[in-house]
Amino acid sequence: MEIMLLEKNKDKTKMSLMIKKATPAYMNSIRRILMNKVPTLAIEDIELRKNSSAMYDEIIAHRLGLVALKTDSKSYNLPNKCKCEGKGCAQCQVKLTLKVKGPKTVYASDLKSTDPKVVPVFPETPITKLLKNQELELEATAIMGVGKEHVKWSPCLAFYKHKSNIKITKDVENKEDVVKSCPEKIFEIKKNKLCVVQDNALNCTLCEQCKDLTNGIVFAEKEETSFILNIDSWGQLSVKEMFEIGIESFNETLDELSKKISEIK
Repeated sequence: MEIMLLEKNKDKTKMSLMIKKATPAYMNSIRRILMNKVPTLAIEDIELRKNSSAMYDEIIAHRLGLVALKTDSKSYNLPNKCKCEGKGCAQCQVKLTLKVKGPKTVYASDLKSTDPKVVPVFPETPITKLLKNQELELEATAIMGVGKEHVKWSPCLAFYKHKSNIKITKDVENKEDVVKSCPEKIFEIKKNKLCVVQDNALNCTLCEQCKDLTNGIVFAEKEETSFILNIDSWGQLSVKEMFEIGIESFNETLDELSKKISEIK
């Protein structure tokens, strides 16, 4: 297998990789593990002490549950893997409090955490609006969990596609039409010849507009064993952390499968 970094942003929350000599089954496994098996912190239990806002308690709880929280993966464990055996301790959960009085808009930044490292990823996320003399007071418990159980614990959006191979077999008469038809701006005209813009070629979605317009003179075909993997983190973890934890989880799953197979024999 060959892996090549194509793109990443400065805050390490987005990344594109080229993976060669792989299969769709393997790529889908990686995608599912990154989204569903990498643990993060999310609010699970809420004790509402005061709520005179226009929103029901359940709506407030639902909105708080979907607030993305920065996660220190080295300091917290999944409850079922914690020494407390899921009873709740400082190694698998963290407390957050909120106490505000209107008139004001309540934001995620109003949550006060007992762990300074565990803070909302997007502090300007609105929770509710309070009118004059309305109050909202609560204590929330965030625990470690995985996206397989609920999407609030999912750390990213991961998706992949086949790498495309674009070919121009001979001169094209309707060059301008081909250039205009491509949604990804993959073609350009140089010296009266239709050419591929190499920087954009990886963006090909295999829509086959170029093939239809040129009766097959221009065509794009997928490379069966080459893929482009895109990862967009919600901010709880960096993409590097997700990969490290995800691969470890993948290896554990394979070891468990191997053990089960050996027991059958």
